[in-house]
Amino acid sequence: MTAFLLAGSVGFAAEKKERISDKDVVDAYAYYLGRLLVLRQEHLDFRDEGFRWNKIIHRPVGGVKWANPNLDVAYSEAWVGIDKNSCTMLEVPKITGRYYTIQVLNGWGETTSNINERTFPRHASGKFAYCLKDSTVALGPDVEKVILPSAKSRILARVELGADPSQAVALQKQIKLYSIGTPVIAKPVAIQIFTNKNLPGITAFDNASAVLASEADINPGMEELQAKVRSIQNAAKGSERTRLNEVIRTRAIPDFGAHFLKLGRAGNGWHHPTVVGNYGSDYRARSAVNLGGIWANNSKEAVYFKTNTDGQGVELNGSNVYTMTFPKDRQPQSLVRYFWSVIVVDAEKFQVVPNSLQRYNLNNQSGLKTNADGSLTVIFANKLPSGYPQSNWLPTPAGKNYHLTMRFYGPTAELESGRYFPPPLVKVGGSLAKAESSSTVLK
Repeated sequence: MTAFLLAGSVGFAAEKKERISDKDVVDAYAYYLGRLLVLRQEHLDFRDEGFRWNKIIHRPVGGVKWANPNLDVAYSEAWVGIDKNSCTMLEVPKITGRYYTIQVLNGWGETTSNINERTFPRHASGKFAYCLKDSTVALGPDVEKVILPSAKSRILARVELGADPSQAVALQKQIKLYSIGTPVIAKPVAIQIFTNKNLPGITAFDNASAVLASEADINPGMEELQAKVRSIQNAAKGSERTRLNEVIRTRAIPDFGAHFLKLGRAGNGWHHPTVVGNYGSDYRARSAVNLGGIWANNSKEAVYFKTNTDGQGVELNGSNVYTMTFPKDRQPQSLVRYFWSVIVVDAEKFQVVPNSLQRYNLNNQSGLKTNADGSLTVIFANKLPSGYPQSNWLPTPAGKNYHLTMRFYGPTAELESGRYFPPPLVKVGGSLAKAESSSTVLK
């Protein structure tokens, strides 16, 4: 009897020791969600968007049905699948006088390649071959070999529309993608297809081992987090399942949501990711970007700012009128080598807000009118208030919160350093009307 009690107490101690802490659940969920979001997109792309492996899709200019669309560029997209015995060929036309890049991302949302005149100055156009490190494929002397770290990758090609969108579209359609060989491509791991509004609970961990095995995380130091994910999967098979699901719902998801809204450094009500495109150890930032603007590029290519508040931290309301004023000597075009833009999206799916103007962003091609003193004021409101030019107005959703994203392509060193923040949004007719309305540079 004593031996039985002793054995039982030892078993109880072992079970208690192995109990997963709430903090471990919060951390593991924020990490694991980043992979689930990319995997969800793989499923949706092939199920709903007509994707085929190693076939490029040239999106019509002005497409707006995905999260945080970039309406400044002609978009082309593809999924690349390769193995030891195959490579995927990319052909890029000569593009001069406008921004372009062909970006490759892996299954965690990490940027693994950019092809343009900055990263390949001696071979900025022509033929490229995406291959694995151990590829056996023979390539011609005119082909630039690009080693990818994974068998599956996502491509986004961007060609700046600029002042002549028709020329951009002509260049876009000259971008070609095709396979050499017949790659064996694994089907995506089955997952629960969830929405941004209803993130998954404990059921997402039921096949966590298969999800993690389907794509290696190229960032170092992630082994401990992956072990926590697997521990949750194992514990969820037993009596801990209900508790773990409750922790996910009441702690992990709210914690991730709070991080998402306050991503990176803050200034003037704006948030600037300290890392983007390549995230290192900041897995929370990676998951947050995958949720709100999947396929973000790295800061060498673009710098992003996001907000859903005014300069005082009060949530934006689409029924209010807000202004954002850039001083004469600090207009946004002075901060880039290529172009900038600002876009309004809703607070749930991060898609554009329908409006009678069918205007969803403003940029350096919008014909914006400056003020008498040379400054530039942009207006955000459901209806254009009197006294402001229509060219400078972006419509907002009446009575609802919304998000703004500013993009700066070809950022200056000041932008890359993370010290600059755009001017705050100032509520017209309210207590914010006297707020500081200039850009800020942190010291």
